[in-house]
Amino acid sequence: MRLEFINRVKVNEILGKNIVTNDGSILLRSGVKLNKKYIVKLKKLGVFYVYVEDSRLDDVSIEDERLSSLKELTMKNMSTIMKNVTEGDTKGTKNSLSVVEDLVNYIIEMGDVNKSLYDIQTFDNYTYLHSIDTGIMAIFLGITMNLTQDELKELSIGAILHDIGKTKIDKNIITKPGKLTKEEFEEIKKHPIYGKEILEQNFSMTNRVLKAVEHHHERVDGNGYPYGLTKNQISKYAKIIGICDVYDSVSNDRCYRKKFNPSDAYELILAGAGNAFDEEVVKDFKKTFSVFPLGVCLKLSNGVEGYVIKQNKNFPDRPILRVLYESETRLPIKFYEIDLLKHHNVIVESIM
Repeated sequence: MRLEFINRVKVNEILGKNIVTNDGSILLRSGVKLNKKYIVKLKKLGVFYVYVEDSRLDDVSIEDERLSSLKELTMKNMSTIMKNVTEGDTKGTKNSLSVVEDLVNYIIEMGDVNKSLYDIQTFDNYTYLHSIDTGIMAIFLGITMNLTQDELKELSIGAILHDIGKTKIDKNIITKPGKLTKEEFEEIKKHPIYGKEILEQNFSMTNRVLKAVEHHHERVDGNGYPYGLTKNQISKYAKIIGICDVYDSVSNDRCYRKKFNPSDAYELILAGAGNAFDEEVVKDFKKTFSVFPLGVCLKLSNGVEGYVIKQNKNFPDRPILRVLYESETRLPIKFYEIDLLKHHNVIVESIM
């Protein structure tokens, strides 16, 4: 499969991956022909990238079907999870969170991150997808940090519920386009406290989960909120969730700003080491995640465009590309590959 910008998709190309709505329902199913009507509809919904089938990339394993189905199942359960948690229904919460445990167990078995972090998102399904993607990233990062299975379960619950306190904030503030007033931002800054208060009503939540939610906006230099904690005052889980939250947030369109490209989002995390983020956690982040998703098209400084087919371990911004088209005419050619690790004078200029 190729990951294509919607404006580059040709009429009647085959959709390679399901596009889902906020509740996990399938908006468009993989295998459908993308006619002009569908392409226009996707643009209106804010879906800017889609996976399309391409036999020249059949050997590139982009999607793990089991992980994808677990993610969709978690999305379908999110409204139930949120309802049970906010109502303090301990038994209901435990039952509805069983899908999260399945997600943790499968990711531990899977042990491969490069094909798991990128997803197609619209503004409407941002809230739940952001929570789930933050949870998935946190699990992978926690595995790198040698957390136990029980710790990974706690971490994932804290990550998936990290923004639950926003349910107590006026929706008009949450979705406001443009800059918040000082008073509005002060209210936003209370959502970690609100989140802890909601979770305290639920006896199935451990103290470490409570701290993860309460501290996820704290920063090691003391410039976070709500308490201005520093370094070791901040929960270990919160240090992990804070990084994953920021990365996923800036990688997606929000009501008040456009998304960063993946390399800029990645650099934002690396640049924050030692001030915003814990240095050791950032080092593990770099070990765990690659900059560019498999299947995406990159434009290089030499004018060539190629699709990411493999990651180079420990070199997150130097993948191996497969060139399918002539750069100027976009006509198909006999494909060849470029390993950016072996071409030090060539850099990635942009994602196409």
